Amino acid sequence: MADTTVRIDGNALRLPGDVAVRFIRTLRLPESGTHPLPPGLGEFPVRRVADFPDTVPEAWRARGGVMLPVYLREAMWLSFGGTTEPAALQVGVGKVCAVSGKPWSDRLARKPQNYVVLPRQPWLDGINSGKGTVRQFVAVPLGLGATVEGQVTGEEVWGGVQLQSFALKEPKLAAWREEQRRRAAQAPPMPQFGGYGAAMPMAAPPAPGSMPAPAAAPGAGAPRAAAAMGLGVGGSMRQEVYEDDRPLSDWAERPGGRVFVHLVTPPEWRRITGEAPPPSPVDRAAYTRAGLPWFDYYDEDAGDLAPTDTLGAVQPVGDWLGDDHEPWQAPTPGQVVPLKDAQGKPVDDGDW
Repeated sequence: MADTTVRIDGNALRLPGDVAVRFIRTLRLPESGTHPLPPGLGEFPVRRVADFPDTVPEAWRARGGVMLPVYLREAMWLSFGGTTEPAALQVGVGKVCAVSGKPWSDRLARKPQNYVVLPRQPWLDGINSGKGTVRQFVAVPLGLGATVEGQVTGEEVWGGVQLQSFALKEPKLAAWREEQRRRAAQAPPMPQFGGYGAAMPMAAPPAPGSMPAPAAAPGAGAPRAAAAMGLGVGGSMRQEVYEDDRPLSDWAERPGGRVFVHLVTPPEWRRITGEAPPPSPVDRAAYTRAGLPWFDYYDEDAGDLAPTDTLGAVQPVGDWLGDDHEPWQAPTPGQVVPLKDAQGKPVDDGDW
């Protein structure tokens, strides 16, 4: 029987098929206009729910999975760096597919596509809401209707983030591995460079066990319900969600593994785990004034998925919670770093 175990490796989630997912802190974009990709500001710490049975809410114990601390209106993106073999990954926000806008499903679908293809998709910053653009993931509390879940389904029951991975079927995976061996034998070694998300690494918080979880008060009984958080959307950025160029029949019919990611407010994180939450989000104007990089990623060989009407209609959290009046300072052209393929004019070849 195939291993369906999901593990934590540092702050990365490892799903079957060696799928790696990291949750990256970032600058929140203005909700008007379209922007370059914001930088990574370090990883969110990730902890197993099962390690804190006496302090997590009972509903969380039932759902299992992991948890991470996030501030109100803090933005995040999902990094898939470290995924070594082809995989199809479903990403849900409150059990609404972040790619198709359809309800969460245990099966892959193509019309519309309800997954991202790894490792071709290097990251996902938000929901697939425009042609060549996404709207940024932003944390908001449940109960206001501001989450993607609330706007698409009309209710807020689940919150959090859901991940589910599918591997290639064995003959296709074997053929892919052989092709990679052939290419590696022919290709010269490539230098390693830092990229998107490498701009401002932050120290990891203490590992589980380094700080004891707070003891329950005498006679406290069952843990209280924590303030539930989900993901709404913020500003728009230039990012493609790539279309799968394989037939759907190449992928396994059932998921290899899945995990529920609970979003915790910083006070609840401290109460549940005994750990200090990460520092508050970095001011975006200060980041830009310091001349630190933003990013623009383009893959000339990949096709972009068309957005669905469902996700295109999701409104940003500012429409629900009001403006926060944080000043915006746009990056200069020299601060936007192109990644992968340049988007300039093609170069004509000649006789030589």
